Amino acid sequence: MIRGARVIQETRNQVAMKVLLFGAKSGDVKDEIAKYPGLALVGADPDAVVCYGGDGTLLMAEHEWPCVPKVPIRNSLRGNRCIAHPAAEVIERLAAGALVRTEYLKIECALRRAGAAEPDSPLTAMNEFNLHMARINSAVRFRMWLDDEPYNAGQEILGDGFVISTPFGSTAYFDHITRGFFHSGIGIAFKSTSEHTNHVVVSDNVVFRIVIARGPATLAYDNSTEYIDVVEGDEIVVRKHARPAVIMTWERMKYPSDAF
Repeated sequence: MIRGARVIQETRNQVAMKVLLFGAKSGDVKDEIAKYPGLALVGADPDAVVCYGGDGTLLMAEHEWPCVPKVPIRNSLRGNRCIAHPAAEVIERLAAGALVRTEYLKIECALRRAGAAEPDSPLTAMNEFNLHMARINSAVRFRMWLDDEPYNAGQEILGDGFVISTPFGSTAYFDHITRGFFHSGIGIAFKSTSEHTNHVVVSDNVVFRIVIARGPATLAYDNSTEYIDVVEGDEIVVRKHARPAVIMTWERMKYPSDAF
């Protein structure tokens, strides 16, 4: 008996896993899902989301279905965080329960407006939060605290902004700025500061608090199409999110910054 047929036989009496397909060409995978009685295609409330595309497809899926297990299959020239094996083989492993559940740190960001008593609802990111000057000819000034300990002796930092990243996201914009990445913790990279400022990687239990001394600036996160205007007096607090992102990988990952 071939392996695919054996998997079908073994899954006949199991409760079907609800699978949602996501990606511009995800319909190309539909017939593979249909081969396995243990997998049921759904349009909502999935047990797993099969992301067929590139790294951006995975990030978009995490925003849409946060913390639901993702199965990222590469269908893009650029997809370091997507399984490169053929879709048929990945789906077969999914049906057999042979993919590896891997958890990745997420971070959250709460923005408290100047004069407000409470912050807005927090945003979450799998890669990074990115603050950048809103005017091309006007830098941003800010102060930062790490667990209430002032950074840079409490002095203002003047520059284009900063990126706060997870290990998963450290191979993206963080690496472009620093030419380096990290395996654990949370990192902040500063963009074009006027004074010498070291990039910082700290424990993932550390809370970043940043107060804007002069704006305007724009806050973005991952590849979301949402942008948030930030002005003088606004406070940004970034910390570890309570729940991780879950990705089903082909094999066990040694480091969260590793390509799949």
